[in-house]
Amino acid sequence: MTVLAISDGRAGNVRQARALADALAGGEAPHLRIDMTAPWRWLAPRRLPGAARGFGEGFLAAMRDPPAIVVGCGRQAALATRLLREAGARAVQILDPRIDPRHWDCVVVPEHDRLRGDNVLTMLGSLNPVDDRWLAEARARHPRPQAWGNGGLTALTIGGPTSAVPMTIDAVAEFARQLADETSAAGNNLAITTSGRTPRSWLPLLRSTIARTSATLWAGEQDGPNPYAAMLAHAQHIVCTPDSVNMLSEACATPAAVEWLPFPADGRIAAFLASLQARGRARPLGDMQATNRIPLRETARIAAEVSRRLQEPR
Repeated sequence: MTVLAISDGRAGNVRQARALADALAGGEAPHLRIDMTAPWRWLAPRRLPGAARGFGEGFLAAMRDPPAIVVGCGRQAALATRLLREAGARAVQILDPRIDPRHWDCVVVPEHDRLRGDNVLTMLGSLNPVDDRWLAEARARHPRPQAWGNGGLTALTIGGPTSAVPMTIDAVAEFARQLADETSAAGNNLAITTSGRTPRSWLPLLRSTIARTSATLWAGEQDGPNPYAAMLAHAQHIVCTPDSVNMLSEACATPAAVEWLPFPADGRIAAFLASLQARGRARPLGDMQATNRIPLRETARIAAEVSRRLQEPR
């Protein structure tokens, strides 16, 4: 059985499409990056005449010899998966395509989205590859750096401000300083990483704040290889900024204790945070409510349900 992942190349969409495709394939599935041209991309996933040509030759080759299953994530991918379904593939779309879900065999959306239907599956958070095997391989590939010391490790992952989570760099830097002081006082260590969402204007203050502590900071290639996977693999405690569902979902897929920086959040992010807290898997930093360390791994559950449904006749 052939499984193909499709996305527009955005990190969050790639991560989810590949995670589910790999789980369905039982190994690494091929990934096709698409970049649709106008005018088709303007209305995707609505179908206009000649839409397949807008994806380029790689997609046209897939149309001529469609995979058994195609998994897409994002609005452009939703049109690609829809077209491949018409060519004979079974199509799975991740995230709300914003049109009737009947154009796909399965649509997978976060619980905090409103979309529901007979072929709609809901998940808490987002899909990702983090499981026991992934963590073991990450530890093997990325031994714990000497700079992280020998004590317990806290990981702080920093995203960036959004309309739903309007963080400020002054507040983020102050939280980082407090965490650095607390971990050092306990004989432990703090490793910090930024992401593609982090404003470059934030970096000078983050660097000057961390320079006065024993914490380590990764803020770009100038600091060496990105330690994100190693941080997930080695940390006993993970703290995230609350702007990214993907970042929090991956933290919660580990057996670490998880907290988020207590910035106000609105809309779907607020609903997601409330669900994590209600399940006892994560809490705001400083909250006294007890949490568990049971890994939250929606990818395996969703893959099993998708596989079951795709075995049924169309």
